[in-house]
Amino acid sequence: MAEQERKGLVARWLEGKERSEDYARSTLPTNRWSLFWDILKGRFGRLMLVNLLMLVTALPVIAIILWRFLAVGIAGTGGQFGAGLGPSFPVVPDIVGQAESLMFQYDVVFFSLFIPAGLIAALGLSGGMYIIRNLVWTEGIFVANDFLRGIKRNFFNVLESVMIFTIVLFLARTMGNLADLSVATGVSGKGWMIASKVVGYIFVAFMLPVCLWMLSLGISYKQGPWALLRNAVVMTVGTFPQTVFFAALALWPFFLALFGGVGFFGVVGILFLLLIGFSYASLVWLDYSQWAFDKYVNPNIGVATGRGLYNKDKQGTNAPATVTEEQNEAMREYRRQMVAHGRSVLASRPIKPIDDGVEMYELPESFSREDLQKLRESKQAMEADVRQYEAEHRDDEQYVAYNREFDEIARAIGTEENGSGKKKKKKVRRPKMLSGK
Repeated sequence: MAEQERKGLVARWLEGKERSEDYARSTLPTNRWSLFWDILKGRFGRLMLVNLLMLVTALPVIAIILWRFLAVGIAGTGGQFGAGLGPSFPVVPDIVGQAESLMFQYDVVFFSLFIPAGLIAALGLSGGMYIIRNLVWTEGIFVANDFLRGIKRNFFNVLESVMIFTIVLFLARTMGNLADLSVATGVSGKGWMIASKVVGYIFVAFMLPVCLWMLSLGISYKQGPWALLRNAVVMTVGTFPQTVFFAALALWPFFLALFGGVGFFGVVGILFLLLIGFSYASLVWLDYSQWAFDKYVNPNIGVATGRGLYNKDKQGTNAPATVTEEQNEAMREYRRQMVAHGRSVLASRPIKPIDDGVEMYELPESFSREDLQKLRESKQAMEADVRQYEAEHRDDEQYVAYNREFDEIARAIGTEENGSGKKKKKKVRRPKMLSGK
């Protein structure tokens, strides 16, 4: 056995892994973890560009967060809270409940502003997550075109999830501030207010993964508003432990930037968000979502599983277990158009090559009746030669097979059209998600 040639570092670096002896298709991603790392390493520049587009649309939300932080900080050092710190500040003997009341007033304004700001952020989410989904499906992308296409296709589904979360967050924060104010002022019924605060924050924590599922479901499938919310709740409950883990794995940069303060961790979170944070979170969540869809959804609706992964057994991507109704209808429409346009002249009968056989007589610049007769005879000879060629090759396998297939398609289309008026086709309903039936 010949010894394998050992190449130097520079030679291996110039040639790349694809030309090395140990390279094989088995090195392609075969699971969702390897697909995530493959996209993160191989498409890092694209991810940064997508992150920039999503970051631009999220600027209103970021501005509101910074505005609230500065406003609350300034209010805490001025007015009645800074009494005695300067000559112009009056002395306020009783400030019980003043901080809670001020926080309630600020949060009503700022958290209500999150709702219209979420409309702008939904533009970036719909376009950016559509590009990330195509990367997970290992499809070719053009960032600018696909970003606009994602907005056009997925904006309303994304807007629904963003609006639900911002409204729930506004209501929960309002109830929490009212509970704090009631405790500070000692009003009656404060126990119910505290309970409402706890329930509100629990509901926000539950709606966060639900809205994440609404994003991935709305981008991957065509669904109505109510079906989108219902299916998101089903997916959250049915995959709760995995959902909590991957939601935390995807959103840690946001929590680090929001709650890390002005120290080291806060700066790391902010820098990561500016660089690739939005794309990273979308990639983690959509990659996990595709795993869940392959396990619980796609087999029930006849959609191919393992999309974007290399299948070692089949030497390619997985084929769908069953053909969907849309694919059936598209194939029937293609066959109808094929029959309507008639048989292809090039495929249904033999045609002699133009550079083989009889040549046509060419008229001289000054010709006579005898030259015209020669031209006519050459044309007749050429036509006879073409008919002879067609007769000799009429029974060739390629023409016989095409005509037989065309006749079968025309017969099948005629049978479908004749039977469509007699028997009403039963409507196929989509099976319930997470159902084993």
